[in-house]
Amino acid sequence: MGKVRVNCFGLSLDGYGAGPDQSLENPLGVRSPELMGWFFPTRTFKMMHGDGKDGTTGLDETYAKLAMENVGAWILGRNMFGPIRGAWPDESWKGWWGENPPYHVPVFVLTHHPRKPIKMQGDTTFHFVTEGYEAALKQAREAAGKKDIRVGGGANTIRQYLNAKLIDEMHLALSPVLLGSGEHLLLGMDLPALGYQVAKHEASEATTHITIVRSPAK
Repeated sequence: MGKVRVNCFGLSLDGYGAGPDQSLENPLGVRSPELMGWFFPTRTFKMMHGDGKDGTTGLDETYAKLAMENVGAWILGRNMFGPIRGAWPDESWKGWWGENPPYHVPVFVLTHHPRKPIKMQGDTTFHFVTEGYEAALKQAREAAGKKDIRVGGGANTIRQYLNAKLIDEMHLALSPVLLGSGEHLLLGMDLPALGYQVAKHEASEATTHITIVRSPAK
C-alpha cells in the first residue's frame, strides 16, 4: 500500500495556503500566484503546459518532479475543482485545466452534491464523493493499488486528513510572502500531538522546502 501525501503545497510566511476571495478569476484567491512563484519556472510545470525545454532544473524542479512520481490517485476538495458553490447548476464545468488535466489518474473530489463521473483526456477521471473524506480515501486506495495517493488541497481538505492522522508525508513550500488573510493551513492544529515532525528542510532562492512526516507509533 502506498503513502498518502501532500506535495508542493505553497504556504505564506503567515500560514495561508490560499488567498482571500476565491473566484473564477482568482482560483486560489487574491495574490495566490505569489505562493507558487517557485513552481512556475520549473521544467515539470513547463512540461504540463508545453514541452518543458525552458524550465529550470535546480532544487525547485527536484521537488516538482518528485511530486508527480508514483501517484496512483488524487483527492481534491470541491474548491480545488472549481469556483461553483452549492448544487451543480449543470454539467458544463469540468475543472480548471481544459480537456486534458495534468493528473492522468483517477481524481476523487469531495463534495456535498452528487454528480456523475467525468472522463477526460489523458486517463483523468473525476469522481465526486459525497460520503466524506474517509470514503474518498477508501476509493482512492482501491484505484491507486500499490502507488501513492496525493491530497492536492485545499487547506480544509488537508486539515481533515491531518487531524485524522492519515497523511504520511507533507511537503510544504514556504514562500517569503505575507498574505494577511485567506485559507490558513494549520490554525488551531497541534501537529506534534498528532505525531508529525519535520524530517527535512532546504532552501532555494525562491522558497524553503519543508518535509513533514508522521511517526506510525502515534
